[in-house]
Formats: sequence, structure tokens, C-alpha cells
Amino acid sequence: MLFNDLINFIRKEVNRGLKKIPLPKNPKYLYDPIRFILDGSGKRFRPILVHLSGRSSETDPNSLMKIALAVELVHNFTLVHDDIMDNDYMRHGKPTVHSKWDNSTAILAGDGIFAIAQILLCSLPNRANKICQFFNQTTLELCEGQALDKQFENDLNITQEQYLEMVEKKTGALLGACAALPAILNNQDKKTIDQLSQFGKAIGKGFQVHDDLLEIYGDPKKMGKSLGSDIREGKQTIMVIKARKEFPKEWELIISNSREGDNLSVFRDFFKNNGIKRETELLAKKYFSSARHSIKNIKISNINELNNFVDLIEKRTF
Repeated sequence: MLFNDLINFIRKEVNRGLKKIPLPKNPKYLYDPIRFILDGSGKRFRPILVHLSGRSSETDPNSLMKIALAVELVHNFTLVHDDIMDNDYMRHGKPTVHSKWDNSTAILAGDGIFAIAQILLCSLPNRANKICQFFNQTTLELCEGQALDKQFENDLNITQEQYLEMVEKKTGALLGACAALPAILNNQDKKTIDQLSQFGKAIGKGFQVHDDLLEIYGDPKKMGKSLGSDIREGKQTIMVIKARKEFPKEWELIISNSREGDNLSVFRDFFKNNGIKRETELLAKKYFSSARHSIKNIKISNINELNNFVDLIEKRTF
């Protein structure tokens, strides 16, 4: 099977699995927004990585799917709550839960989704305790990453190193778990689990740095949201940190003017003309190369599939 066909097949199976999760009709206040979330059209990169990692050995497909669905659920749990905190009103071209309903409904729906993820993992026939422990530690890291992200807003002293620490938690931790959890399920040795975790975390860093680029240079129709909002919200993205450090006076002027209207074209020109766009592209490339290097010496049969997955993330346009 060609790699793209494999990815499309896994994505369809994950979508089918999400729709098959049994949800009661009542109370509608809880389950209607959960259905709305699970009917979304996410890219499913995280459950795809779970399946690709699990294909490296003879993994029980039913158990693998439960882990894949659980990581997609916890990802959506974080998105629902993050959208409230970040005042975002569009997600994948659809209204966010809190904008379609209200904040209270969205908070409860996110909590419900997290509980469903736990139920799925607790039903695993083998090594459920170890998997749940790793999964919950990962979820706590996600919360730490979001806390840092909020703490960093409008803080003009945040460094690139602090930003990357935040990214490793907020984005890298879950991708690291996606790569490592199948190895835990298969009772593989600690070194292999750690290498796979580092593989996923490196992808996560590259993913987020690349996402910062797409937030400025992407296609708003493909992205499913307005561009430049992170900067206007005071987010300390990698390009903002570089601009603030290397061109403080010019950047302060641009930010002051941006409050008066939509300055996306000004952001684009500034980052490109001052080499910040190129520096950011090279940083993302560095992390994707690091991901490939981290699994070089792991004895797995489908290493090409994992490397192809890195290519898929690196070349994405939305």
C-alpha cells in the first residue's frame, strides 16, 4: 500500500472509530456539543502516528485503536479549552464550541471528552495501568504547556529557549506519547520507548515552529481561521521573539500600528525582508531532522513509514 493511501485509510478508520463511540442522547447539554466535536474534520495526525508506531511490531489492532482514539480525544479536549482561553471563534473552518454554545457548555464538553478517553484506556486488556500512567503524565505536561503559553502572553522578556520549553510540553508531549504508547503496550524496553518519545517530541517542536509560519504565511481558507491573530493577542511566537530581540524599535512600531487594523501583509513583509522567516524555516527543519535521527538506530521494520510521516508534517500547508 502506498504511504498516502495508508494515511487516508488510517484517517478514515479513526473517523469511523470516533463516530462509533457510544454516546447517550441525554443530557443534550453535554452530549450534543461532544457529538459536534467528534464530527469535526481534524487532520488526525496524532492517532495516525499511534498506528504507524504500532505497525512496527505485532500489535493488537483493537488495543491500538483504543489508544489512537484516546489521544485524539485528549487532543480535542485541550483544543476546546484552549479556544476559550485564546478567544478563538473558528476551528477547522467551524465555529468553536464556546462560540456555538457558551463557555460553560464548552468546559463541560471538554471534561466529558477527557473522561471518555480514560474509559477507553482503562478497558485495554494488557498493561492498562502503565499506559494510563504515561497518558496522564502526558496530559499534565499539556496543561503545563498551556499554562506557560498563557503566562508568556505580552511578556516581552520571554526568550527563544523558554518558548521551546513551552512547545515541548504543549505540542511535543502528546506526539511523543503517540509514538511511545504502542511500545509500552508491546512491553518493549525502556530505551526504545524513550527513543520513540523523543522522536515524537522533536516532531512536535518542528510542528509548532512550522505552525507559527503558517499562522502568518498560510492560506486562511485551508487553515480554517483568520491569520495573524496570535500576534494581535500578544502571543510570543518564535518569529515575534526574534523580531523583538533583533529589531526592537521597528517591531514596537509595527505592533502599535497593528492595533489599529489588519496588518498581516506588514507582518509578512517584515519577517521576510529581515530574514526572520528564513531563520524560522531552518529551525523547523532542524527539529524534523532531529526526529529522523532519533529513530535511526531503533530496530523496527517500518522505519520508512515513520520517516514518511515526518515528511508529511514538514510539508503540510494547513
